[in-house]
This record gives sequence, structure tokens and C-alpha cells, in this order.
Amino acid sequence: MTGSQASHWGEAAFGELVAHSAFGPRFPGSAYADDGNVATLRTTDLDDDGRISYETMPLAQLNEDQFSSHLLAPGDLVITRSGTCGIAAVFEGFALPVLPGAFLIRFRMNERGDPRFYRFYFNSPVGRSNILSVARGAVQQNLNITNVETLHVPVPSLSEQQRVVSVLSAYDDLIENNRRRMALLEGAARQLHREWFARLRFPGHEHTRIVNGVPDGWEAKTLGDLCEEVRETVKPEAIDPDTPYIGLEHMPRRSISLSDWGTAEQVTSSKHRFREGEILFGKIRPYFHKVGIAFLDGIASSDAIVIRPLSAKLRGVVLMTVASDPFVAVTAQKMREGSKMPRADWKQMQQYVVPLPPDGLLSNFDSAIQSLVEQLKTLTFANRKLRAARDLLLPRLMSGEIAV
Repeated sequence: MTGSQASHWGEAAFGELVAHSAFGPRFPGSAYADDGNVATLRTTDLDDDGRISYETMPLAQLNEDQFSSHLLAPGDLVITRSGTCGIAAVFEGFALPVLPGAFLIRFRMNERGDPRFYRFYFNSPVGRSNILSVARGAVQQNLNITNVETLHVPVPSLSEQQRVVSVLSAYDDLIENNRRRMALLEGAARQLHREWFARLRFPGHEHTRIVNGVPDGWEAKTLGDLCEEVRETVKPEAIDPDTPYIGLEHMPRRSISLSDWGTAEQVTSSKHRFREGEILFGKIRPYFHKVGIAFLDGIASSDAIVIRPLSAKLRGVVLMTVASDPFVAVTAQKMREGSKMPRADWKQMQQYVVPLPPDGLLSNFDSAIQSLVEQLKTLTFANRKLRAARDLLLPRLMSGEIAV
């Protein structure tokens, strides 16, 4: 037992708390299907806090009997074994059977271990350090079942585990509630954009003629008429280590909010500077659909395009245009081949046609979007404060330093 652990907590090999474990199985990519009978949980469906994004799990058409021994049960602990390895999550259940992906390890705990406690433990600084100590691989780190099960972990009584979970879950519940509110706000912004700019159901549309696909009084503009790409490159030696840094890994999928970021402490290559209110667009193929508005000044990956609206009144329409499904689809079709992988081309992107309403309607639309953006910003910083408070408390609870 480490010196920081309370004397009344014992420790044991993690395998002593596990009733059964298994790697996620492999199956052919051709099995993925929109009408699949099994949902598949991937490492990309877990965030760094161990929350599972059930809505992003793809479906596959598989023989359930063949994979029955691998299907997840509510309460199973899953740990990523490759990529960002060591992230732990607890499966809570889903409408369809769920199969863990090949880069996940599934642990079914016995009566001595609450999977929620060990999710918090492995995601804490001390737990993450512990599990990464057995990761192997010079280029890509990997975990295996044997190494994880031989790790020595704290083993409070089950009642103590549950009390720790209760304290930490209160923070997680507040964070998750804010995340749901953010999803509703983003949904409202997308719906408003679709109504106005795709379906052309804007205020007064009943009395407006449509000429060549554009409402009378509106103008057919290109995206390049409304915004510009900003390439303010900054070298690593000129970057303060505390500068907020948004890498492509920080940019969420299907979101308009850049609500996560790190610091430039480990940055070793040139980056692009951005300002609050500017928009980042991931330009290489795995990330080109990642789009969001920045809530503070900072630096971004050089594989992100920094987009600046040409005037304040254009902020809402530019943001919602580049985050829209039609724009992303057109951008994907016109990606140019790079030295390593295809990437979005700003010269093509800026030719995208945008119907622009007259000033009065434009101001109304922008005011509505900016009101939603301000609420998203408020919730983003509230969640960061909650995470900071939880993360200060978490290692002290995980080590038994604070009794509950």
C-alpha cells in the first residue's frame, strides 16, 4: 500500500475483484449497417471522464448467438486498451445488445468491487498513473488483461466504495445535466438554421417570392464573402505554457461548442492562434466534421482552419453554415489529397453558396444564435469549474485521505 493511502484501506491485485474479463471481439467492417441488430461500443464513444456516448455507437448486423459471451451487461467496467489507453467507463444498459470493440477490455466485477468506484479510481491521477505503468509499446501504447489484473489497487469496504461513488457522482450528475442543456441549446441553433436557410421558413416567408432558389430581397453570397481564413502562425518557443490549446482531439463531434481544451505546456510544433468568437474547423479527413466556436483566446492545431466572420452581424450565419450537414458533405466531396491523408481545401470551402437575408432579418437571426452561444459559454465554464473541483477531491478520496 502506498504511503498516501489510509491505513484502514487494504489493497489487492485488481484480478481478485474481477469475476470475468475479456477483450472485445473482432468482426468484419462489412457487418456495420444502419439497420443492425447490435450496437458496438468503440473507444471513440468514451470521453476522458469515462462517460459513454450511447447515441454515437454504430450498429452492426451480427449473429447474437455467436457473440453472446462478449455482450455487455449493465454494470460492466470497460477500459480502453489502445490509443488513449486506460480510460475506464461503466456500461449502464442500452435498448439493443451492445458489443465492446476490439480495443476495449470488459471486466465484470465480483461482490468485492463496485465498478463505479474503479471507474473513478482508474480515471483519477493516481489510478491513471498506475494503469499506464503496465502499458506496453514504444509508438502505440497497449494494455492487456493480465497486466491490468496484476495491478495492485485500493480495496475499501464495499460500503466505503459506495460512499465515495456517491460524493463524486454528485459532481458528475451536475456536469451531465449541463451537457444535456448544452445539447438542447445546440439542437435549437441547428433547427433555427435549417428552418431559415434550408427550408426557407423565415419570418415573413409566406409573403416572399422565391427567385432561382433565393428569397426575394436576399442575396446569393459565397462563404468567402462572409468570412476569412486566419493563418496567424506562432512558433512553440513564443507560446506561454499556460496558453489554452485546442487540438483536434479536443474538438467534439456533432457540436458547435469548443468546450474542452488543454494548455500549451507540451506543444512542440508551430500552431495557429485564434481569438474568442472565431470558428475552428478540423480539416483532415478523420476530423473535418469537427466544428466549433471558441469561447476564449488560444492556439489550435495546425490541422484546424481558423475562420473569422468579416463582421459581427455575420457570426451566427457563418458558424451555423460551416457546422451544417450540407456544408460538411460538400466539403467532404471536395477534399484534396494531401501527402498523408485527404484534407479540406479552403479555396473550395469559400465557394460554398450561402443565401444571405437583408440586414433586419440577419440581425434577428444573429441575435438568436448569439443568445444560444452565450448560454453555451456559461455552461462550458460552469462545467470546467465542476471538473476542477471534482478533480481536486478525487485523488484524495481515491487514496482514502478523506474519509466519507
